[in-house]
Amino acid sequence: MTAELGYRARKILYAAITEYIATGEPVGSRTLARRYGLALSPATIRNELADLEEAGYLAQPHTSAGRVPTDRGFRTFVDALVQLREVTTEDRSAIVTRMQKLRPGVDDVMREAGKLLSTMTGSAAVVVAPRPDEERLAQIRFMPLGGGQLLAVLITRAGTVQNRVVQVAREPDASELERAHNYLAELLAVGRSLEELRQAIADEMASTRGRYDSEKLRVKELVDAAVAKPRDEAREGVIVEGQGLLLDRPEFADVEKLRGLVHTFEDKERLLELLDRTLGSGGLQVMIGKETRLGEGVDDLSVVSATYRQAGHASGTVGVIGPTRMDYGKIVPLVGFTARVVGELLDGLEVGKSDETRR
Repeated sequence: MTAELGYRARKILYAAITEYIATGEPVGSRTLARRYGLALSPATIRNELADLEEAGYLAQPHTSAGRVPTDRGFRTFVDALVQLREVTTEDRSAIVTRMQKLRPGVDDVMREAGKLLSTMTGSAAVVVAPRPDEERLAQIRFMPLGGGQLLAVLITRAGTVQNRVVQVAREPDASELERAHNYLAELLAVGRSLEELRQAIADEMASTRGRYDSEKLRVKELVDAAVAKPRDEAREGVIVEGQGLLLDRPEFADVEKLRGLVHTFEDKERLLELLDRTLGSGGLQVMIGKETRLGEGVDDLSVVSATYRQAGHASGTVGVIGPTRMDYGKIVPLVGFTARVVGELLDGLEVGKSDETRR
C-alpha cells in the first residue's frame, strides 16, 4: 500500500498520524515543521499533505483546519510505518505478577485479564471465554433438584462457573453422587473438556469389564446429559471491562456517537462475531474504523485482538477497543503478550516463562 508513496510522503504521513494520536487535533504543516525535524518548509509540507489527502490517507474536516488520518491512513500506519515496541519491563512484570496469583478453577482468569488490559491501555477490554463445551474443566458436580432433574455445576480452569439443569431417568442417591464425583475428579486431574471427559469415560468402559461398569455407565449418563444440554447464548461468553474509560474521550463528546458507543458494548453478539474473526485467523489482528463492522456512529473505534491457545488449539480471544488514534505501537504487543500469558495459565504452564525464552 505504501509503494505509491515516496520516502518524503511516508515520513510526513508518519509524523501527521503520530501527532494526531498524541493530541486528537487536526494537524497542520507548521506544527509538523516545528516538532518533527523534517527539514522541509511549511509550504512543502503543506503540498505533501494535500497530496496525501487526495490519495485518501488524510482528510480535512474544515477548509481552514489541518488534516486528520482516514481509515486508510491508519491502516498504512499500522501495517507499514509504526514500529511496534517491546512490552516494557514494568508492564510485563505487572501482567505476569497478577496472573501468577490467579488460581485456575477458582479465580476468573478471563475477567482479570480484561481488567488488566483496560487499566494498562486506558481503553475498553473485551475477552471471549472458550466455548463451554471446549473449556478445560477443573471440576464438575451434580446436585439433585427433584422431579428427575439435576443441577450440573461446571467449573472451568479459567474460573468461570456454568450451571446446567439436566433431566435424568433416575436421580442418583447421595452415595452414588459421591462415587461419581470422586471418579470425575480423577479424570479431570489431567485437564479435559466436557466432550473429552465423556470420551474418556466411554474409552475406559470399552477397555475394562468389572464390578465398576454399572457405576461408570451411570456417570456417563450424567455427563451425556450435561453435554446434550444446549450451551448458553454466546453473549454470556463475552466479558467487557473498562468501557466507561471511553466516555470522556473527545471522540465521543457528540451525543449520537456516545449513544452508538453504548450500544456497541451492549451488543454482545456483534462483539463475539467481531472477535471470532481473530479466533478464526488464530493470531493477532488490528481492525480500524469501518473494518470493525460495529455499526453506525462508531467509525472512530479500532480493535486490537489476539488469540490465546489451550493445548495448542485456538481457544478464545482477548482484545482492546478504543479510539482509532490509540497508541498502536504499545497496545498491539501488549495485547499479544497478555493473550500468550492467559494461554500459559490455562495450560498450567509457568506464566511468562515462554516469553523469556523468546527474548
